[in-house]
Amino acid sequence: MRIVYLCLGCLMVATGVVGAFLPVLPTTPFLLLALWCFSKSSPRLEAWLLDHPRFGKSLRNWREHGAIPRRAKIAAVSLMTMSYLFYLIIMAPLALHALIVAAVMIGAGTFVVTRPSPPKD
Repeated sequence: MRIVYLCLGCLMVATGVVGAFLPVLPTTPFLLLALWCFSKSSPRLEAWLLDHPRFGKSLRNWREHGAIPRRAKIAAVSLMTMSYLFYLIIMAPLALHALIVAAVMIGAGTFVVTRPSPPKD
């Protein structure tokens, strides 16, 4: 299983890197999954992610406090709102579909907003 976790972790890092350059693909969830996979397979790669100059602080804040920075919360909810409006205007979905998508986005947005903010350094 160690090799499976290692391969999945590498795949998640690669997907996260792609997400850093594509606005439609999130980065952090994939890096969190990679961190979890590396915790099961490679302490060296886990430490590399936790010490990464760009992503390490966010990953440590999530692991230690379940925290999301206020700026990231605002960005996430704003992008979800814009995406939903884009979906409504461009796709013109059936009312039931629009309600299902709205419920999912409201659930995700509520989760993000209710996470604590990281402690001040």
